[in-house]
Parts: sequence; structure tokens; C-alpha cells
Amino acid sequence: MTRSATDSAAREAVSDALLAIVPDAPIAELADDTDLREALELDSLDFLAFVEQLNTRTGMRFEEDDYSGLRTIAGCLRMLRRPAG
Repeated sequence: MTRSATDSAAREAVSDALLAIVPDAPIAELADDTDLREALELDSLDFLAFVEQLNTRTGMRFEEDDYSGLRTIAGCLRMLRRPAG
């Protein structure tokens, strides 16, 4: 996946990464601005595992400075679609 990922591919990557951590997560029911940690009861280790899943599934590397941008689906989509640089 490139940083110019389509919305569909980005959503699929986020959904797959979340389901790898919380298999029964109601992804379709979450609003794009819902705090994922709160809604899915992700502790710090779960959130780190989610970030690692995104790293693996997208080939992108998200660092600690990026974590606040990954707290919602909308934020994840922005991060996945941002230009490389």
C-alpha cells in the first residue's frame, strides 16, 4: 500500500488490523471519529499491536509521534493517505 492509498484500501487495512487484535470488534458500527481505544477497550499493548498490524499490512512505518493520529478511523485514513515525505 502506498501513502496515496484509496479510501477503500485504507479502510480495509484499518479494519483488518483491528480485527486481528479484537476479532469480534463491531467495525461497521463505529463512526469514523470514534476513539478506537475507548470504544474497543484497547489497552496500551493492544494499541501497539494494532499499530504493528497497520505497519505490517500497509508496509508503512508508524512511529510513536504518529500514534495520536491513529486513535480514530478518520485519523488512520488520513495517516494512510498522507504523502510520503
